[in-house]
Amino acid sequence: MASNILLQAEEIIHLSGISWQTYENLLNELSASRRLRLTYNRGNLEIMVPSPEHERYKKILGRFVETLSEELEISIDPLGSTTFKRPDSIGAEPDECFYIGNINVIRGKKRIDLQLDPPPDLVIEIDITSGSKNRFEVYAAMGVPEIWLYNGTKFTINILQNNEYVSVNQSLAFPNLPLLEIADFLAQVEQKDYLDLVREFRNWVKSKKN
Repeated sequence: MASNILLQAEEIIHLSGISWQTYENLLNELSASRRLRLTYNRGNLEIMVPSPEHERYKKILGRFVETLSEELEISIDPLGSTTFKRPDSIGAEPDECFYIGNINVIRGKKRIDLQLDPPPDLVIEIDITSGSKNRFEVYAAMGVPEIWLYNGTKFTINILQNNEYVSVNQSLAFPNLPLLEIADFLAQVEQKDYLDLVREFRNWVKSKKN
């Protein structure tokens, strides 16, 4: 199968009737240049190439999680856009993901097997131009307990309840902090220096934890 799929920034292609083997072949053929993000849901394949805007928000939200962990002294294992699969049915690559509560279960592992290992405790998704319904279905099937979603204007915390995600006010991973206020920092991403914004967020966390 040729792997020279050309997409414009943030363009998304949805394909149906795709076999699991085709999905696996694409993962293998594109492994040397993983600009494309693939999401597989029982025969439906979503192919997306992130834009600079997408990557900018992904990076800052991931950094916010690391800052929270540092200030609250909570251990995390950041696995970025690792490909998570359940053979013959689902597969996805989060924008960012973290093991927190289950960190000791997967610590040091070179491969994560969802048939044996738990999914990430926290997934970050940036959906600037696309809907997240398909990926949410995949993460629900995996059992991911929490997703942080930013769509360019709104930041939400989504918790898995009865196999569906419900928007809530409080994070499972970092309880007792008003994390919906992260939206105020995300609104400044394109105006402020990256490290200045991280420092401001760190100061905010310090002020809220006292």
